[in-house]
Amino acid sequence: MRLQKLFGGGEHVILKRNLLALALASGLCVTFGAQAAASDSGQTTQSTSTQTSTQTSTASNSSTDQSTSNPKSQQQLAKSLSAVTVTGFSSSVEKSIDYQRYADTIQSVVTAADIGGLPDQSIADALTRLPGVAAERIAGQASQINCRGLSGNFIETTLDGREQPSTSGTNYIQFDQYPSELINMATVYKSSQASLIEGGVGCTIGLQTANPLENAKDQSLNVDARGSYDGQAHDIVGDNPVGYRLSVAYQGKFLDNTLGVGVGFAQLYQPHVAEQFVGEAFGGLQSLNPNVPNSQQAYVPEGIQLQQDGGTERRTGYLTTVVWKPTDHLQITGDMYYSKFDNDYYGYGFRSQNFYGNNAIITNPILGAGNTLLGGTVSTNPNQSNVQFSNETTADNYSTNTGVFSGGLNLKWNSGPWHVESDLSLSHSESNEVNVDTTADPYNGLGTSNPTLMNQSMNYALNGTNVGTAQFANPGIYTNPNDMALSRYGVYPYIYHDRYKALRTSVQYDLENNPIFSDVQAGIYINNHAYEANRTVWVYGSEWGSYPVAGEPPLPLSSGDTSVVCWKGNFSGLPCFLKLNAPLILAQYGIHPNPQLDLDNNSWSGIQSGTVHENVRDLFFMGDIDTTLWGHELTGNIGLRVSHTAQSSSGIQQVEPGQGVPMTDGFGYVANDFIPINVGQSYTKWLPSMNLIYHWTDSDQTRFSVAKVLSRPPIDSMLAGAGSYITNGQYNVWGGTSPLLRPLTAMQYDLDYEHYFDDSTGLFTAGVFVKHIDTFIQTNVTYNNFNFASVGIQVPTNPATGQPYLNGSYTTAYNGPGSMIRGLELSFQKTHFLPGIWSGLGFGANYSLTQSPFGSTSSLGGPSQLQSLPGLSRNVASAQIFYDNGTFSANITGNYRSKFVSDSQIAVTNQIVYFAPETVYDFQSAYNITKNVSILFQILNITNQPTRTYFGNQSETGTIQYFGRTFYGGFNLKI
Repeated sequence: MRLQKLFGGGEHVILKRNLLALALASGLCVTFGAQAAASDSGQTTQSTSTQTSTQTSTASNSSTDQSTSNPKSQQQLAKSLSAVTVTGFSSSVEKSIDYQRYADTIQSVVTAADIGGLPDQSIADALTRLPGVAAERIAGQASQINCRGLSGNFIETTLDGREQPSTSGTNYIQFDQYPSELINMATVYKSSQASLIEGGVGCTIGLQTANPLENAKDQSLNVDARGSYDGQAHDIVGDNPVGYRLSVAYQGKFLDNTLGVGVGFAQLYQPHVAEQFVGEAFGGLQSLNPNVPNSQQAYVPEGIQLQQDGGTERRTGYLTTVVWKPTDHLQITGDMYYSKFDNDYYGYGFRSQNFYGNNAIITNPILGAGNTLLGGTVSTNPNQSNVQFSNETTADNYSTNTGVFSGGLNLKWNSGPWHVESDLSLSHSESNEVNVDTTADPYNGLGTSNPTLMNQSMNYALNGTNVGTAQFANPGIYTNPNDMALSRYGVYPYIYHDRYKALRTSVQYDLENNPIFSDVQAGIYINNHAYEANRTVWVYGSEWGSYPVAGEPPLPLSSGDTSVVCWKGNFSGLPCFLKLNAPLILAQYGIHPNPQLDLDNNSWSGIQSGTVHENVRDLFFMGDIDTTLWGHELTGNIGLRVSHTAQSSSGIQQVEPGQGVPMTDGFGYVANDFIPINVGQSYTKWLPSMNLIYHWTDSDQTRFSVAKVLSRPPIDSMLAGAGSYITNGQYNVWGGTSPLLRPLTAMQYDLDYEHYFDDSTGLFTAGVFVKHIDTFIQTNVTYNNFNFASVGIQVPTNPATGQPYLNGSYTTAYNGPGSMIRGLELSFQKTHFLPGIWSGLGFGANYSLTQSPFGSTSSLGGPSQLQSLPGLSRNVASAQIFYDNGTFSANITGNYRSKFVSDSQIAVTNQIVYFAPETVYDFQSAYNITKNVSILFQILNITNQPTRTYFGNQSETGTIQYFGRTFYGGFNLKI
C-alpha cells in the first residue's frame, strides 16, 4: 500500500519496516559517497536554508509506520528515497515531488527538510508557488489565499489535521498569521477523499509541523536572525524603515528514541508602509450642477482619499510538541501552536468627499466611458446646508491584535492489520480591531457659538491605475491650525472570537490477498464551532457640516497638537496637510473616548453583534484501491462521507418602541424596541468521492478524481441580528445576513497526467478540472413584500390598527444561483539538468487558466455591470530559478496573477473592486561560512509592485497603494 492515511485530515508517504532498512542502506551509501566527494573538494554538504534529509517519512505529528507487502511500492519508494541526498532548496523541491507522486489525491506540496527551513515571510508566500494558488496582498504581504478561482471563504485550512479558526471576522484564514519558520510542510488538496474534513470547495490546505522523533539528528538547534529595511518608510511621516526576524527551533530525542521534544519560536517585527491614492465608488446618474435645471449629467464618485499609512507589525509564534512512542504499536502526541499578531497602524492625509447628490457643484468635468466623472472642479454648493462637500484632514488609527491557539492530544495504536487513531483538539482565535476615524475641517467663526464650514473648491483628475492629481483652492487654510478644527472623532471596535472543539476517531483494517482493496477505513468527526461578534462605538461631533450634535462643537486646534506634512516620491506635488494628534486634542478639552454598545444613536452596534453555532457530526467509510487493470497498476480510493450540521444564531431584532424587551446599553440607555431571537436550521449532506491513479510506467501516471464537496457559508453572513423601520404601514427589515443560508456544494471532476523524471529530479503535470457549484452566497439583497413569517421574523403590531404591520422589504443574505468553474493547470520542475558546476541549477514554473460564466451585478463603477467571481484570476503563473552547490544557494521567484474581483478595498466601507494584474518578484541567497553557520540576503517585492484597483473600467481608479521593497540580511546557525 502506497500511503498511510491521516484519518480525517490528509495523507502522508510512509516508510514501512522492511522498506526503511532498504531506504536507509541506500541513502547512507549514497550520502557517504557524496560527503567524501565534498570533503575532497572542500565543500560542505549542508545547506543554508534546509538540512539534508534522507528520510521521506513525513515530518508531521500525524505519521505512523505500517508494514506493506507491495513490492512495486517498495521499489518506487526506495528509488526516490535513495535520490534524496542533495541539499538546500533542491532537497525541498525533490521531497515535495515525492509526496505529490505517491499521494492518493491530486495535490501540490511545499516542504522544508528541517523546521525553520522555509524562508518566506509567511506560509502564504510559499503557497503562491503552487499551481492554481494565488494570494491577495493585504498591507503589502500575502494574506488571503485564492484557490482555483474561489476566494478564501471557500478554502478549508487545517494545522496537523485540525480545523483552524479565523481572525478575519469571516471564514477565510489570514495566512500571514502563520510564520513559515514553524511550518514544516504545506499541502494543497485539489481533489477530495472521504477521510478529508469537508469545507474546501476551492481546495483544502493542510499545514503540518515537525515530528521530533523523525528528525535526522538526536539533538538539533536552529537559530535564524535577520534585519530588514524598507526604504519607502522614509516617505511616511513618523515611520521607521528598520525591522527584524528571529527564530529559534530545537528538536531532541530521549529515552532510546522513544520520547521526542520540539520547541519553536519565531518573531517578526517590521514597519507598516503604504502610500495610498483612493478613488471611491460611483453613485447614480445625477446633475453636475443641482442648482441649474437640466444641467449636464454624469455618474459621480463619492470622493477621493490620499493617505500615508505607517506603524508597526509584530508577529510572535510559539510551537511545542511532545511525542512519546513507548512501543512500535503505540504513539501519543501532545502539541500546541500559538501565534499573536499585533498591528498598530496610523494614517494621515486628507479625504475629499460628498461630490455626489446636491452636496457640490462640479464644473470642467472630465468624463470617461459610460459617462463616469474622472475629474473636474468640485466646489461647495451654496444652497446646501447639511452634508456639504469638504476637503477634510484625516488622522486615522487601525490597531489590530489577533491570536490563534491550536492544540490537542493525538493517539495512534497499531496491531497487525488494525490501525486506530484518535485526536482531541481545541482551536481558538480572537481578533480585536479598533478603527479610529478622525477628521478636521476648515471653519469660519471658530471660537464663536456657531462656526460654519468654509466654502471650498478643488481640482482633481483620476489617472487609471496610476496616482492621480489633486489641487486645493487656497491650500494654505489646510495647513493653518487657526483655520482648521477637529470636527469628528469616531472609535469603532470589532471584536471576534472563533472556537473549534473537535474529536476525530478512525479505524483502518489492512486486507491481505484482496484483488481490489488494500484496506478499509471508517471514522467519525465531531466538531462544535462557536463564533461571536461584538461591536461597540463612541463618536464625538459630526463631519462635513452635517447634522451638528448639541454640545459637541468643532474643537479648535493649536500649533502644539499639529504639524505640517508634505508628500514625497510618487505622491510628491499633492497638497500638504496637518498631522493631527487627536488624543491630545480631545484630552485638552476633557474628552475621553469610551466605546460601548449603543442602542440609541448607533443601533447597528447591537444588530451586528451576536453568536453563531455550527455543530457538525460526520461519519466516513473508505477503501484504498491497489489492483491491476490491463496489465498496469491501479491505485487510489473510493469512499463516502456523511456530514450532518446544525446551525443557529442568536442576536436581536428591532421592533416597534414599547413592544420589545428592555435592554440597557453601555451608555445607560434603556431600549424597549428590541427582542432577542435565535434562528437556525439543520441539514445532512452525502459526499461520495473516488480517486483513481493508473500507472502506465514507473514514471508516468494518469489521475482521475470525482467528488461531491461542501463549503459552509461565511460565518459572519449567518448572524441573526436585524434592524427595522416603518414606512406607509409596512414593516421593513435590514441586516444583510441570514442564519438560514445553505452551504455551497459542488460536483468536481479532475483529470491529470503526470510524468516524473528519474531520481525525483523533476516532474511535468498537466490537468483539467470542472466544478459544478449549486449556489453562491449573496448578501444585502432586498426583497419587497416579503413573508417574514417564513423565516421566523416576528412582525410587530401597528398601534393604529391593533394588527401586525404589513410585510415590507427585507434586506438579507440568500443562496443565489450557482455556476461552473473550469480550468487547466500545468506544472514543470527540474533539478540537476546541467553538468559540472551548473548541476545545482534548477527551474520550476506553473500556469493555471480558470474560467467561469458566473457574473454578479455591481453599480459601484457607475452604470450596472457584471463582475466575475471574487478571487478568480483567469491567468495565474509563477516561475522560479534556483541554484545550490552545497556552499552557495540562491533563487529568484516571480508570481503573476491577472485581474480579479475582491471586497478587500476599504474606503469608508469595504468596496467590491477589480484588482489590476500584478507580478511580484522575490530574491534570496545564502552562503555557508562553515558547516553550521551561513549568511543570508533577501529582497522582497524587488520592483515595488503596488496593488492597484479599479471599478469595472481601469480609468475608474480604486486604490493605488505602494508598499516598498524590503531587504533582509542575517545569519543562520544549525547545530
